[in-house]
Amino acid sequence: MDHDGSPLPTGRAAQIDRFKAFLTVQGLKYTRQRQAIAEVFFDSTAHLSLTDLLDLAKGRQPSVGYATVYRTMKLLAECGLATEHKFAENNARYEPTVAGHHHDHLICVDCGRIVEYEDEQIERLQEELASRHGFRVVAHRHEIYAECQVPNCPERRRPQETDAATLKLSGVRSQQP
Repeated sequence: MDHDGSPLPTGRAAQIDRFKAFLTVQGLKYTRQRQAIAEVFFDSTAHLSLTDLLDLAKGRQPSVGYATVYRTMKLLAECGLATEHKFAENNARYEPTVAGHHHDHLICVDCGRIVEYEDEQIERLQEELASRHGFRVVAHRHEIYAECQVPNCPERRRPQETDAATLKLSGVRSQQP
């Protein structure tokens, strides 16, 4: 459900239609720049940073600027179509919100690779733990920071935003590329 309790749309066209309707209610226009940002965002399956989105959107609309990406992603999050994650301090990553779908994340402190996972046993344990202490879970975010064991991981060759040093995880080894 989005911010007004409506079911979230599925498919890129439906997501873009929902975004256009939200902008109209807000008195904002669906510009070519916002269109480029929305399209690259909804076409991706990655957890994209603002810089990633800027680079991708510029490929479709060269006039896109960082501030427009920032504002557009805030609007997409506000209308319930994007989920913002802060895996690294002061760095947001976004992924499309999928109705009824919950997942958690494994983040490599060496290469920055992010893996989504679902585990019913972990979900059950969280509920049991909360209940045992007199709580009812209303939301949660589970992030596991680990070292991936992928030999010659291609992620190691790019600048990282989720390594142990950036995350300020004391006592965790971090390998710089």
